[in-house]
Amino acid sequence: MFILKRQDVEISSIQHPKKDQQVPILNYQGQTFRLISVFKAGQEEEARSFWRELTDNRGKACVLLEETDRFSVWGKVRLDQLGNDTGGHNKNGVFIQASILLLQSVHMDIEDFLGTKQAGLFEKDIAEVMRQQQLPETASIEAVRHWISTNPLEAAKLPAWKENHVMSFLQELHKLGKTYFGNANFAHQIADKLQDMPEGERSLFISWLNQSPLSKLWQ
Repeated sequence: MFILKRQDVEISSIQHPKKDQQVPILNYQGQTFRLISVFKAGQEEEARSFWRELTDNRGKACVLLEETDRFSVWGKVRLDQLGNDTGGHNKNGVFIQASILLLQSVHMDIEDFLGTKQAGLFEKDIAEVMRQQQLPETASIEAVRHWISTNPLEAAKLPAWKENHVMSFLQELHKLGKTYFGNANFAHQIADKLQDMPEGERSLFISWLNQSPLSKLWQ
């Protein structure tokens, strides 16, 4: 949406309405943005690529801020939305949403880099994995295709997975992704892949992930 310099904007912070923390806020021409991601001075290409992914591919209203010592990406927000960060889902629901978003990310990467044929094979392989792991309500190719194309953050109903189901799924998804790509780069910087989640829910999932054995796989 915008590429701006530090002198173009006003940056302040406000108290989060539901948490004991300050939230960085960027103001530009009467519009409000909140911090999504920060990149070092030498990561200009990564910052621009991430910003383009959000604006061009996902249709998000974002600012790329160029500063002397860093680049930062900010997403448009209404201040009255900040209180909704904890979302309406319980812990398991948050974990399931994040898992589906990671499934969609891996599928999209396979389609982009390896082609639609490989993406189709991946759908069959992940469906078979779900069948073997006995994951409720997802052990079919139709269910896999449904969740690859459905935004889990807006879904009326999520699969009835428990925490152990989430653990099994993420372990198998990583194993399968590594088979397709030949490396584990797809599982890095997962916070960027979960940007659509409310900050509170994303933080909850990443905190849980970092304390689990999966932290060595998804980073």
